[in-house]
Amino acid sequence: ASVAERLKARTDERVIADGVADASVLFSDLVGFTELSQRVTPEELVTLLNGVFSRFDDLAHGLGLEKIKTIGDAYMVASGLPDPREDHAAALADFALAILDVVAEVQAADGTKVELRVGLHCGPVVAGVIGKRKFAYDLWGDTVNTAARMESHGAPGRVQLSDQFADAVRTTHHLEERGLIAVKGKGTLRTWWLGARRTAAG
Repeated sequence: ASVAERLKARTDERVIADGVADASVLFSDLVGFTELSQRVTPEELVTLLNGVFSRFDDLAHGLGLEKIKTIGDAYMVASGLPDPREDHAAALADFALAILDVVAEVQAADGTKVELRVGLHCGPVVAGVIGKRKFAYDLWGDTVNTAARMESHGAPGRVQLSDQFADAVRTTHHLEERGLIAVKGKGTLRTWWLGARRTAAG
């Protein structure tokens, strides 16, 4: 909403672009979706996607997160922008766990169980609006690329975290160290699996 107001108030041709010092980015992807698309009807496929992503949208809105876009069967969301928040990482971790629960309840029309792979990273990003006729609020930078790699190098039904993101949620969520993995374009990185949110009991 704040970005829309800036667009409406704009009186020149300058782009809307912000450098955000610290935000969190999530990528998720439905595993095996390409194969599923060959077995069900177009209506069944779109109905499935719409049902899943509509619930994601509701969760993101409820947690005060910013949905960036969907790309086919992938869903991208960010926390800590356009309005900063100190708990951006913990809020996005809660969202990641919630969408795993959503997908665990889903079954395709042919009876196939759907699985989700999720990746999270945090750090500086560039955010802005591009386009002339169909405006899109988008993100760029190494933080975005690393979040995408956390997803693509993850595992079905799990949320993989970068070392930086793990540090940001160490006091709020349980973590399981995965160890060092080779990440395309990034070299060897230490990663973690996200566990449940910590309670007062530990």
